[in-house]
Amino acid sequence: MEEDEIVSVFPIHYSDILSPDVHVHQFPLLTRPLQTPPSAALSGKRIRARIKPMARKLEIHVPVDTRPEIWNQDKSKQFGVARTEDDREKNQDSSSTKQREGEEPRLTEVRLQSEQIPQQEVYMLGVIHNDRLHLVPVSETHQFRPTLTYLDLTSRKSGRSRRGAGSDSDSDDYPPDPDEPAPVVTAPKKEKKLAEGKEVQVSARKLVEDRNSNMQGGMSAIRREMLLAIRAVEDEPWQAVEFCDGETEESNQVFQSIFSDNEERLECKTSITTLLKSIRGL
Repeated sequence: MEEDEIVSVFPIHYSDILSPDVHVHQFPLLTRPLQTPPSAALSGKRIRARIKPMARKLEIHVPVDTRPEIWNQDKSKQFGVARTEDDREKNQDSSSTKQREGEEPRLTEVRLQSEQIPQQEVYMLGVIHNDRLHLVPVSETHQFRPTLTYLDLTSRKSGRSRRGAGSDSDSDDYPPDPDEPAPVVTAPKKEKKLAEGKEVQVSARKLVEDRNSNMQGGMSAIRREMLLAIRAVEDEPWQAVEFCDGETEESNQVFQSIFSDNEERLECKTSITTLLKSIRGL
């Protein structure tokens, strides 16, 4: 069996000068870059960002392409009003998102919000530069997805208006919101009839009732904890941060700081046996 030919050898340089500020951000953009559309850039719009440090939440606001041939202005007004109300309900207003006095709300940007992904192992960012492999540890990984919570508010309003109009169509009914109080339904009164005496197993019925009440109490406690956690995230104020495109001078300076010229050799204190045992699946 022929051995694989060694094509090239790269010296490895390790640097933690940027730790713990190196994150991996994943966006659902396929092959498109995260950039402001040309039509929005011509009007002076740019990408903005904000952060909730305690909740480890990041949000990026990307201006949309508002050319008439691909953008519906009527829907933009409708969804703009819904997003404004949704922000107000969830305490998401900030100085950068508040509307100017007398300005009509419009949907002019896509919001991408992050969800931190737990890291099972140690991740490294590697860059080959000048025939050297430079490694930098990655501290956090975040996945970004569009936030469309304003559509839930629009659906709830639409459902209420249809129910208020007395629509009997099953296809127009919306599922009830778990956060809204359930409507009180009054059962029609019926004539009471004397029932014949029957023997009832009280102990068995009580056991089932106690078991159901314990389950409901446990579910209520879990749901209460979830609601408190969600409320804590919503109550934390957003802090604006500067978004720098990959072609800016600030980004280039950070990128250059990855490369290390330190020639000090690192000593490996882990044996090959310990290393192999630490690899899962071997």
